[in-house]
Amino acid sequence: MIVAEQKPIEEILESIKDRERLLLLGCRGCVTVCAAGGQKEVEVLSGLLRLAREKEGRPLVVEEATLERQCDPEFFDEIAEAAKKNQAVLSMACGAGVQLAAEKLDGVRVFPAVNTLFIGAAADKGTWTESCQACGDCKLAMTAGICPVTRCSKSLMNGPCGGSTDGHCELDTDTPCGWQLIVERLEAQGLLDRYEEIQEPADWSRARDGGPRKVVREDLK
Repeated sequence: MIVAEQKPIEEILESIKDRERLLLLGCRGCVTVCAAGGQKEVEVLSGLLRLAREKEGRPLVVEEATLERQCDPEFFDEIAEAAKKNQAVLSMACGAGVQLAAEKLDGVRVFPAVNTLFIGAAADKGTWTESCQACGDCKLAMTAGICPVTRCSKSLMNGPCGGSTDGHCELDTDTPCGWQLIVERLEAQGLLDRYEEIQEPADWSRARDGGPRKVVREDLK
C-alpha cells in the first residue's frame, strides 16, 4: 500500500491561511490503513484546524467528507457540489489522490494535507516499512520474495557488497543487509542455487522513461 503521514499542522495552516471555509476530504484507501487520512483523521484534523483559527480570531468553516478512493474518478461526483460551495479542498489522500482531485474538481483549489512516503507493508502495529519502489522490472521470483532494489541500501542486483557486518548494512547498522535476508530465505527454501545465477542490471526504462507511466487494459474499457 501507499504509506503517508500528515503534514505538520503549521504547514497546513499556512497553505489555507487565506480561506474562510473549506472541504476536508479523506480517503478510505491506503491512507486509512496507515492512519494518515481516513475518516477518523479527518475528524481530528478538522477540530485542530478550527481550534487554531479560533485562537487567531479568524473562524474557519470546515465541511468534512471521505471518499471510498480518491485515486478513482467515479467517486468525485458525490462531493462535486460540496467542493464548489467551499473556497478550497484540503485532501488527506496520497499524491495521486490530490492530483486527481485537482483534475476532477476543476476550478477548485486543492491542497495536500499529507506527505506521500513510499509503497510498503505493515511490519508491526503502527509500523510500516518500505518494500517496493515500483521499478517496473520485478525480480522477486529470483530473490525469494525480498526486493533487492528496496531492501539493499545500494539497490544491488547481485550482492551482498562485502561491507555488511553481522548481517547489517554498512551504511546504517540498524538496517538488516537486504542480501543477507535474501540468502537466508533462499537457503531455508532449498533454493540457494539461485544465488549463483548472475542477474542482469535492472531495466529502469519502465520507471524512468521521461514521463508518467501508464497501464492500459483494453479488456476493461
